[in-house]
Amino acid sequence: MTSTETATDSRIDPPRTGGELDQLTAFLDYLRGTVVRKTLGLSEEDAHRVLLPSELMTVAGLLSHLRWVEAWWFDVVLNGRPDRAPYTEEDPDGEFRIAADMTVATLVADYEEQCSVSRGIVAGLPLDHVATYLDGKQVNVRWVLIHMIEETARHAGHMDIIREQLDGATGE
Repeated sequence: MTSTETATDSRIDPPRTGGELDQLTAFLDYLRGTVVRKTLGLSEEDAHRVLLPSELMTVAGLLSHLRWVEAWWFDVVLNGRPDRAPYTEEDPDGEFRIAADMTVATLVADYEEQCSVSRGIVAGLPLDHVATYLDGKQVNVRWVLIHMIEETARHAGHMDIIREQLDGATGE
């Protein structure tokens, strides 16, 4: 079995003390880095290879999904921008499907760009800022950050399983 630990690791461990916003954003950034790390050294074929029962669960598909989840919660819900996501009522998994025609480099670049936009949005809002969306539903920035930590961690775990099945690579 090989390890991804030999790859350059630019992630920064989240602080064990400090303010709530700093800790939440640091944990999310660590997980974002983990997701990108799971793509390192993968061939295009392997990044798009289906190994799980769901044909959509590929490293590429998960990365695309996370990019659009970031866009939804930060750009659309918190920032009030129009939803540009590739999913519709007719194709609710569109963000997974478009990944089939995208390179890993493009998917990583798009994800990292969206994460940068998300960071900028959060930097300008207090944790208690409330956003209203979808027929009056409300969330605050704190909830969005916690949800994105959960969402990103869950899919990083999926990517970890897929990566180990592909080439035996393990590690955070």
